[in-house]
Amino acid sequence: MGLKETQRQPGLTTVSRLTLAALIVGLVAGTAMARFGSAGLAAGLAVADPVGKLWLDALTMTIVPLVFGLLVTGIASAAASVSGSGVATRAVSWFALLLVGACLLAAAAATFALHVYPVPAQATTLHMNAPPQALAAPGDWLTGFIPTNPIKAAADSAMVPLVVFALFFGLAVVRIEAQLQAAILTVFRAVVETMLVIVRWVLFLAPVGVAALAFGVGARVGLSAAGALVHYVLIVAGVCLLAALLAYVAAIAFGRISPLGFARAALPAQIVALSTQSSLASLPAMIAAGPALRVSETSAAIVLPLAVSLFRAASAAANVAVAVYLAHLHGVALSPATILLGALVAVPISLAAVGLPAQVSFFATIGPVCIAMGVPLALLPLLLAVETIPDIFRTLGNVTADLAVLRIAGAESPDRSEA
Repeated sequence: MGLKETQRQPGLTTVSRLTLAALIVGLVAGTAMARFGSAGLAAGLAVADPVGKLWLDALTMTIVPLVFGLLVTGIASAAASVSGSGVATRAVSWFALLLVGACLLAAAAATFALHVYPVPAQATTLHMNAPPQALAAPGDWLTGFIPTNPIKAAADSAMVPLVVFALFFGLAVVRIEAQLQAAILTVFRAVVETMLVIVRWVLFLAPVGVAALAFGVGARVGLSAAGALVHYVLIVAGVCLLAALLAYVAAIAFGRISPLGFARAALPAQIVALSTQSSLASLPAMIAAGPALRVSETSAAIVLPLAVSLFRAASAAANVAVAVYLAHLHGVALSPATILLGALVAVPISLAAVGLPAQVSFFATIGPVCIAMGVPLALLPLLLAVETIPDIFRTLGNVTADLAVLRIAGAESPDRSEA
C-alpha cells in the first residue's frame, strides 16, 4: 500500500487538501510579509512559531505508545498468520527479505542521489530551530539494542531498544495461553485505537499547524522552500521506483519468470494502483493476475491478503529516504552504521503498522526511523502536505512487490518461458 492507503477516510482526504492549501498560504504569506518589510511580521512569528510547535508536539507525543502498540499487535498477528501454512511462511519470509533489501537500497540510493543532487542551498536554512537528537558513540550503539529498562527507553524515545523489546514481546505473546494472549492483545489494540483518536483530533487541526509552520518557513527562507519540496518529491518517488525495480529482479531471479511475462501480468494491477493509490483497491486486479503468474487461487488467497496487510516494500524504502533527506537538509552527519540502523528500524515498523490512514502512518512509520537516526521531526508536517505525489509511487512499488512475492512463494511450476 501507499502510506496506509488501505483505509483511506473521506474526512482525512479533505484535511489533506486543506493542509496542502494551508502550506501554500502560509509560505506565500510569510514570504510576502518578510519581503515587503511588514510591521506585523514579528507579531506574526510570535504567534505562528508557538502554534506550530504546539501542534507538532501534540502529534509527536503519540508516537511511542502508538508504535509500541502497533508492533506488539502486528508482530503477533503476523506470527499467527504463518502458523501451519507453508505458503504463508514462505510469503512472510520473502516479505522480510525484500523489506530489508528495499530499505538498504533506499538508504544507499537516497544518500548517493543527495550527494549528486544536494538539497537546494537556500533550503538548508529550514532547520526550524530543531537540534538533532544525540546519538550514542559508534562503539556503543550496538550494546544499546537490548533495553535494560524498557520503560526508560520509552520515556527517552529511544526507538531502537524500544522496537527490539516490542518485537520480543509480540513474538512471546503468541506463545502464551490463548485466553491470556487475547486479553493482552485486547489491551494493546485499545491503546492503539485510543492513540488514533488523539491523532485524528490533532490532524483535524493540521491546516492550522501547517499554516503556522509554513508561515515561519516563508518568513525566514522565502519561496525557496518550494524548491526543496519539489526536490524531496523527486528523491522519494525515485526511491519508490527503485523498490519496484527490486521487485522485478526478485520475481525474475527467484520466481523464474521472464521479464516480459511478469511485466504483462503486473500491468493491470499497476494501472489500478496508479489511479487509486490503494493496494486494497488493487487487490482484485492482483488476484486476477494469478493465472498469468502460474499461481493457484488457493495460494493467491493466502499470499495477497497477507501482502496487502503486512508488506509495504516501497513505503518502507520511502520512509528511509525521507529520514535521509531530512538529515541532509538539517545538516545531520550520517555514518554508515546510523544509516543501517535506520533501515533496519524501518522494517519492523513497516510490518507492524497495519490499517492506518495515510496521514497517521506518515508520522507513525517515519518518526521512529528519524528518531533512531537522530534526525529532527520538525519538518515532517511540511512534507506531509505534499505527500500525495510520492504516495502514488509508494503504491505502485508496493503492488509490484506484492505480485513478486505471489509469484515466488505461490508459483505452481516455475517456468522461464512465459513471455
